[in-house]
Amino acid sequence: MFVRQQDKLKAEFETKGLVWPARYVYIRSFKWDAQLEVWVKNARQDKYKLFKTYKVCAMAGSLGPKRFEGDYQVPEGFYYLNQFRPNSQYHLALGINYPNPSDRVLSDQQRPGAEIYIHGSCVTVGCIPLTDPIIEEVYTLTAFARQNGQDFMPIHVFPVRFRNPKSADALKKYLEKRPDYKPMVDVMTKVYYYFNEYKNLPTILIGEKGDYRMLQEYTIKPAAAKFVPNTEPRREPSKVANLTDKDFFASVYKQAFFPGGLPAFQQYLNKLQDDLVTYQPEGSSRIYVQVDFVIDNEGNVVNVKVAPNAHNEMANLILDRFEGMPKWTPAERDDRAVPIRYQQTLMVEGKGKAPKHEDDDL
Repeated sequence: MFVRQQDKLKAEFETKGLVWPARYVYIRSFKWDAQLEVWVKNARQDKYKLFKTYKVCAMAGSLGPKRFEGDYQVPEGFYYLNQFRPNSQYHLALGINYPNPSDRVLSDQQRPGAEIYIHGSCVTVGCIPLTDPIIEEVYTLTAFARQNGQDFMPIHVFPVRFRNPKSADALKKYLEKRPDYKPMVDVMTKVYYYFNEYKNLPTILIGEKGDYRMLQEYTIKPAAAKFVPNTEPRREPSKVANLTDKDFFASVYKQAFFPGGLPAFQQYLNKLQDDLVTYQPEGSSRIYVQVDFVIDNEGNVVNVKVAPNAHNEMANLILDRFEGMPKWTPAERDDRAVPIRYQQTLMVEGKGKAPKHEDDDL
């Protein structure tokens, strides 16, 4: 597995102008947005560069830090990787040092919980699952960095992407119920923007009461909240089937069938189109985006291709939603299931207001 992943990662690094293997790795995850980023560099004085953004397969609990065993919460805060488990029941696993010194003060003193991992599979009661293929990449990257001398590998778990308006709004509503959580959010917000600006990590301290503090003086600049399109990398499809024109037929006896039929499919698309308005380019009242996809002979949505007129952040959301569709009933020909190609046009219609996007100054 490691040889295969090494060859694949090396090729991806070369394509992105990065040096393989990375000697320093930094991970940050966004709970509400269900994303995990891997940043890399090769010298201590270098700035970090984003290697890839991965989709988190499932998330337990809600916004807010983990405070006791059995609360199903994913921790939030500033951590580091402290375990490499190649024989995990979840394929591969990277341990997070929860509870850290802050958690030991603020969490339940007797049963704060433990055993928090980034791992494979797609189940969680407080961990960060990435599916098996993705954890293989992340595990290989971090294992090489550790082998090359990085003994402190930071992972920051944020509640949201603070620049995504929908995410920020969800956090704002949560803080109305949990104002005690706001001081911690304020520090995490500063760390997030500091890293966006300098591409290096600030020094984070922990007070006697378990509170986080950022050593560097830093004020979030008003312009930092302004969106610049295509700053988030355009993600590649994760569900890819090796199909050629010979695998498809000019006609089939039965079309593929979305669970619940066309009304349910249209409802799924309507929800996606409503969410895409948040990512609409400035000054645009309407945009049409074509999506090509395949329903394979097992009913999986694969080979999703989003038209280039969708900017990266919009394309990534479309890709996530299409690959996240439930299984279809596959198309049939000669009493057997066969793959079939479809095209779907999405209409994103808003009011031409200022852009509402998630992004980072990469």
